[in-house]
Amino acid sequence: MLFLCLFSPFIALCQLTNEDYKETVVEFINTIKNKKQVLLDSMIRYPLSRQYPLPDIKEKTEMGQRYNEVFDEPLLQKILNSDPAKDWSDVGWRGIMLNNGELWIDYDGSLLAVNHQSAWETKKRHELIEADRNRLHPSLQKYVEPICILRTKKFLIRIDDLGNYNYRYASWPVNKTMADRPDLVISKGELIFEGSGGNHHYQFKKGRYTYECGIVIMGEDDSPPAYLAVTKGKKEILTQDADIIEK
Repeated sequence: MLFLCLFSPFIALCQLTNEDYKETVVEFINTIKNKKQVLLDSMIRYPLSRQYPLPDIKEKTEMGQRYNEVFDEPLLQKILNSDPAKDWSDVGWRGIMLNNGELWIDYDGSLLAVNHQSAWETKKRHELIEADRNRLHPSLQKYVEPICILRTKKFLIRIDDLGNYNYRYASWPVNKTMADRPDLVISKGELIFEGSGGNHHYQFKKGRYTYECGIVIMGEDDSPPAYLAVTKGKKEILTQDADIIEK
């Protein structure tokens, strides 16, 4: 979700506002043009996120193995044929983006994100989604996109997108598996963003109860990666830190 929140393609183009940024872009383009794989490896901020359930690329060796999956010919041509003055834009703290956000670099030239998805990745992602669907309890197999799987000390939680921004919450006791019938299922959930830092939560309502699953992108040093909070009316009756098992 960080991949989608911080580097959303739906940002108005403003082009480069500083000559130094142009030099940074030119250096990046030349790295790709001259096929300097070793230099590119040193410029990537790992992990390099891929759209779930594609696994993130965690380190240089893995990037070497998956380079062609990410940097396919269409993306390479967009980079190589791009005009630094027209096709690249700096967008505040987010960094510098190519076109409408297909690729992002930081102001020091580091590669932050690749939102472009190659044909190979699209096919592989479809296969992974179908494999994921088949491991679920039959009552949960109808969904459009898997979002994430969380684990607290007591619960295993899964969130799926049913389409049209309709999110579904399913939970089990932590010692169960997703092949078991879930104890609780709530649909018609909402995704709510919290400012511009990337933090967000999914909110689900069932009668007087509200279930909130938060994803912490920017927090304190001791902040958990995620959390579950349950309220009844206006009273919080449960809160638990959560680990993100998959996203």
